[in-house]
Amino acid sequence: MIMPKRNDLEQKALHFVMNTGYTGVLQSELWRELGASSREGSRIAIKLEEKGLVRREKELEGGRWTYRLFPKRLPASIESIVDCPCLLCQDNARCDPTTAISPKSCAKLTDWILSLDNDGSVALGEPDFDESMDSR
Repeated sequence: MIMPKRNDLEQKALHFVMNTGYTGVLQSELWRELGASSREGSRIAIKLEEKGLVRREKELEGGRWTYRLFPKRLPASIESIVDCPCLLCQDNARCDPTTAISPKSCAKLTDWILSLDNDGSVALGEPDFDESMDSR
C-alpha cells in the first residue's frame, strides 16, 4: 500500500478543518477522516499549528483529553458580505476613516455588524481592528 505524502495529508487536513468552521473538529475525527494513524494525525495537527494555520485547544471528550482544531482563517465567501450596507451606500465613494463620512461613525454599518454578532454566524476580524482604523 502506498502512503500519501505528508504534504498531501496536511493539505487534506487543513481543508477539512477549514470546512468545520467555528465549531472545529476533534483531532481524533480528523485522523479518521484522513485514514491516518493517531500518531500521524497528531504530527499533522502540530505541524499545522506551528505554521499558524490552525489553533489547537485542549478538550475533555469521553473522559479523555484530546484537542479540538479550529482554522485560524476561514475562506472568504460572498455570502458573508451580501447584506453589508456599504455595497449600495450612496456615500461609498466619499467614505473614508479619515473624513466626516466614515465607517467609524456609520450607524448602518454598526447595526449590520452587531446583527452579525447576534446571530453568531460570523466572527469579526482581528481583535485590534479598531486600533488599525485609528492609526490611518
